[in-house]
Formats: sequence, structure tokens, C-alpha cells
Amino acid sequence: MKHQFVTSISALLTIVFAASCEQSDPEPMSGEEYSAQIQKIIEEKNEKIQGFYASGMIDSAAVHFADDCIQFMPNQPAVVGIENYKAAWKQNILFGKWQFDLNTQEVKASGDLATEYGKYTMTFTPNESSPIPPMEDKGNYLVLWEKLDGDWKIVWDAPVTELPLPAQTPDSTRVE
Repeated sequence: MKHQFVTSISALLTIVFAASCEQSDPEPMSGEEYSAQIQKIIEEKNEKIQGFYASGMIDSAAVHFADDCIQFMPNQPAVVGIENYKAAWKQNILFGKWQFDLNTQEVKASGDLATEYGKYTMTFTPNESSPIPPMEDKGNYLVLWEKLDGDWKIVWDAPVTELPLPAQTPDSTRVE
């Protein structure tokens, strides 16, 4: 009887141990379904970011950027780091109103990294003291997002304009 009890307990413990070793399949961290989930998160963040730029709320927009972010702006050096990002954009909003329309086209995500490809339009309406003329731009962009401390943040932001460079007039004084 004692031997049967020990055998039964041993069998029960073996079953419990084996069951505890079984791991449930973790949620997939790549593929189309995962990328679609991350795209929804990114689109919601982009909606907020657009509103923050339009309202001149740069500190609020900055919450969506990593501390070591890099923003590649057309025709100027890259803006490196969150403090430089905030300083550059706080200066920009002193000159007028910036409107962005960001349209995510595709997201490829794997683990804690995601790349967003999108199309944008941008309109700048200067105020009376602006050294920047009114302008409109449109193009494509790539953004590298990283999940940091449980939140998706922009690490690299690279807009690429579709507009051609302004035509230069030939220099009539140049002799060949």
C-alpha cells in the first residue's frame, strides 16, 4: 500500500512538472498580422503628432520621439537628439503654422522595431515676422520606430520631397 501511494504521488508530480514545463505559444512578433497591429498604433500616434504640430505643442509631439532620435530635414543638417529636435521645432513654430498630413502606406514590424513607409503633405503659413515664405511640400517618408519601455517611439524620421528643385535661370554673364 505504501509503495502504491509513493508511486501514485511520483506519477502525479511527474505529470504536474511536465505540464508546468509546457509553454504556451507566444504571440507572433513578426509577419503581416503583427505588422498590421503595429500600423494601427503608429497611425494613432501620427494623428496626435499632426495635431501637436498644428497647435505648436512641440513638447507634446516630442513625447513620441526617442531621446536619441534623428530627424533628417530637407536642405539642412540632421537634427540629432530630443533636445535639439525640440529647440529646432520651437524656433520653426515662431515663424508660423505648420500643417502635416501623414498617410501611412505600409509598416514592416519585427520584435521591437518597425519601419513605416508613408506619404505626406506639408503646408507652412508664415506669420508677419517670418523669414520663411509660405510653402507647400509633398513626398514620401520613412520612419524607424522602436518599442522603448513599452511605448513605440520615433528613432529616425526621414521625409523625402517629391517636388523638383526650383529651376535656376542661366547666368547670362557666363562665357564659355
